[in-house]
Amino acid sequence: MGRQYGGLMKDELLAEYAMITDELQTRGYTIEEIRSMVVDNEKFLPERVREISRGIAEVTGLTEDDGYILYYGPILYLTTPYGCSYLAAWDDYTVNGSVVISRNWDTSDEIEPFNQYYVLAVYNPTDGSNGVATFSPAGAAPETLMNSKGLYISDDASGLALTNPENHQELLAAFFGLMLDYSDLDGLDAGIRALRPSGTVIIDAAGPAGAYVYEVGLVETKQRTGDGVIAAANHFIDPSWTGIIPEGNSVIRYNNLLRQAEEAKGSINAENMADIRDVQYENGGATFTHTVFDGIPCSSDHQIVFVPENKTLWFKVVDMTWQKIGLAPLFAE
Repeated sequence: MGRQYGGLMKDELLAEYAMITDELQTRGYTIEEIRSMVVDNEKFLPERVREISRGIAEVTGLTEDDGYILYYGPILYLTTPYGCSYLAAWDDYTVNGSVVISRNWDTSDEIEPFNQYYVLAVYNPTDGSNGVATFSPAGAAPETLMNSKGLYISDDASGLALTNPENHQELLAAFFGLMLDYSDLDGLDAGIRALRPSGTVIIDAAGPAGAYVYEVGLVETKQRTGDGVIAAANHFIDPSWTGIIPEGNSVIRYNNLLRQAEEAKGSINAENMADIRDVQYENGGATFTHTVFDGIPCSSDHQIVFVPENKTLWFKVVDMTWQKIGLAPLFAE
């Protein structure tokens, strides 16, 4: 699959690689130092993820280490923290009771050079695994994933600077494996609970039968759901956590999303969910468009709306328009 990806996206991958390495070299790093930043993480990637990077490298003429520079490109590029938000509605909140989910990937505008390289990629393995769709800059580790059974997974920063120094599998690579391997929410729940990430994180999960938020601590994972609606931003909500002081704008975004869902109760479909996501933070929503925080312009760099039942996806990159695509015909099932 990596060779196919590399063949289809060769020009974009090479241009993106040059953009990443040129910028990092202007910051004073040599190409050898840039490669060394990713080499230590390679051993934590599952073999099937490494095979994709190897295939991309083989077709584009890059080295395998260069393929991992693409994989970790946005992480290498960013010098500021990122945040996200999630909203899911179903039952009495949606037009026909179906699950409708949405997600913002919020970060500083320094990520903008990647925006031209966003790609919706669909993987159809031939070994019996599920098909997987990802939305991310070309070759980069995807944080927004869906599969051919209508399951969805993404992550949100937890707002907690807690890490574990032990060896752990790479979280986003684990997401890819979960989408390949699990076909219903019970299985996905088991897979998420088995994760041991290197730091605290919030995981969003959904499928045709419901939607959840997982608040993943260093030694404990807590699952949340709701009565037809659930939201997440960048702080833990479960009341059993102690000593957590959430950042103000995370609380505001979380409350805004729940208020917007309540106002639209009974009328939410994919189009209305996109309308909810179009409301700016300054106007009572959860979306940033070059909004300045502490002197740093920030945006909801990409947004998605997904309907698990029919596998229909809407996606939007900042300063662009929503696009709609049916994933079902793209999965080889």
